[in-house]
Amino acid sequence: MPPPPEPTRRVVGAVARRPWLWAAAAGAVARHAPRRWWRGPRAAAPWLRFRLETAYGAERARPAAGDLVTWLRWCRAWPRARR
Repeated sequence: MPPPPEPTRRVVGAVARRPWLWAAAAGAVARHAPRRWWRGPRAAAPWLRFRLETAYGAERARPAAGDLVTWLRWCRAWPRARR
């Protein structure tokens, strides 16, 4: 089940305020979107529940905006660190 709208707005807002993370966010969405995501939330629900449970210990957890920003910073830096 997708997170409630308010945490989603906070997370999107946190990324929107950091243009240097936009490319990392777009890449992450492209890499992590489940197959047939366009079919709606039901297609994404099992994947999202799994990710929330493995990251936060509960499938109904509300991800913190700071966690996403930290992860996107890591995603952005990782390819450079591999060189």
